[in-house]
Amino acid sequence: MNGGTDNWQRVHPASPFVRGWLALAALFFFFGRDAAERLLRGGPVFDERFAGRAPWLLLGGGTMLLLVVAGFVLSWYFTRYQVAGGFVRVTTGVLVKQHRQARLDRVQAIDVVQPLLARIFGLAELRFEVADAGQSAVHLAYLRVAEARRLRAAILDAAVLDAAVGEAALRGAAGQAAAVPVARGHDAQVPAALPGPDAPAEPPERPVLTVPPRRLAGSLLLSEQAVVLLLGAATSVLLAAFTENRSFSFYLVPAGIGILAGFWAPFSKGYNFTAAASQAGIRLQYGLLDTLAQTLPPGRIQALRISQPPLWRPLGWYRIQVNVAGYGTPGQDGQRSARTTLLPVGTLQDVTALLDLVLPDGAARPGSDQSFAAEAEGPDAHAVLAAGLSGLAPAARIQARRDPAHPTGSDDGGFTTTPRRARLLAPLGWRRNGFAVTGSALLIRTGRWWRHLTVVPHGRTQSIALHQGPVARRFGVVDLVLHTTSGPVAPRVIQAGLAEGRALLLAQAAHLSPKPQPVGNPAEDPQEGPQHG
Repeated sequence: MNGGTDNWQRVHPASPFVRGWLALAALFFFFGRDAAERLLRGGPVFDERFAGRAPWLLLGGGTMLLLVVAGFVLSWYFTRYQVAGGFVRVTTGVLVKQHRQARLDRVQAIDVVQPLLARIFGLAELRFEVADAGQSAVHLAYLRVAEARRLRAAILDAAVLDAAVGEAALRGAAGQAAAVPVARGHDAQVPAALPGPDAPAEPPERPVLTVPPRRLAGSLLLSEQAVVLLLGAATSVLLAAFTENRSFSFYLVPAGIGILAGFWAPFSKGYNFTAAASQAGIRLQYGLLDTLAQTLPPGRIQALRISQPPLWRPLGWYRIQVNVAGYGTPGQDGQRSARTTLLPVGTLQDVTALLDLVLPDGAARPGSDQSFAAEAEGPDAHAVLAAGLSGLAPAARIQARRDPAHPTGSDDGGFTTTPRRARLLAPLGWRRNGFAVTGSALLIRTGRWWRHLTVVPHGRTQSIALHQGPVARRFGVVDLVLHTTSGPVAPRVIQAGLAEGRALLLAQAAHLSPKPQPVGNPAEDPQEGPQHG
């Protein structure tokens, strides 16, 4: 698949057929629809008039088929990619050229995507996610699965070294000893060319968790959408039974189709969900028909949210969603909701295992002795996490709600909660809403019935701000908003006491330190994204 000199390569020859199979299906449907209808009615496949039109139909169909195939071949011929000089570049287009490139040291994540047809041919697509790209900066479709994995492993190994260099530079700026040299440069960390067939495969991984299909199906049946659909179906049945108007029952057919479609999409995307840890980062793999393998390099998760709907509470299930630079918000792409889900449904043990990987000091290092609980401040670190998830601290740590010594808030299992004077703003949730600070992250808990625990690692916040409206000013409370990369998680400390909010603002601002920039002239660095010519 060599495309010439300068390390330019071509994708697999079957790539345009995998991408454009729908055009071939539409062509066969257009010319075979009449014959299929006659066959279903029990008539002959070809009628008497076909004999006179057969040469023209064959000529027209053959011409269109040749044009489609020729377009596929030209599309493959003019699609080339290159990994060199610290960049991945993809060139496409026959008449209108399009060039896309991304700096490898800015790659946030690399996904290996296999649609159903690509799996049949043994092919895979690489998606490079770059910070602030808004969408995938580069799509490389399609390569052989083994080749795609080798390329991903080489780039992610470079990303791990680049992240280690950045951490060493930050520690050096703080007066700590650096474990690795801080000299940076594109060619020093990224592969100069594509890995060959003898290149080592992906590094070994340590399995962390697997979501059983039965648990995934149960979580969907106990979701809020399932309850709403069930109530709607029951209402239609009751109205049809107790009234003479039977038209309500006709709504059950489209409602049933909608229910099946609504459950099939998340079940298909979350099927066989597995998480593992390796030197390259956190590896996620899931999918029933279309499979997707994600690898998140260490330290690239900007924020995460642990959620627990009311119906999951008796079973002790949780969901984790994350903000990753480059993925954007779930609304931008139907598949982004699955790609920003770190855990579709899991137990408390699963949540703790993933927290140990996500937090910066113990991120994705197999055999690491550090954990979330070990990094928390104070002797009751496990109680802090338990209080954040359930909102109930051990009895020994719960103070009297009417304690006059704490007029602006109370220490609830390590969490500073909303002051009692502001309980009218959240009658049910004022004892639940609160925050806690550990050695590695800020924890924010909200919601009395729909419980949420947001974890923001220190140093991952882009900016912070205090918000106070006229009503909040009247009760002496403020909201602290933390701005991270776009995604499903929006960190916000709500209805904190004024003094506590200001103190938290100053404490979090101390973690906002400028990151070291690569050595070199910024004007010489081309920008990521599409370029048309």
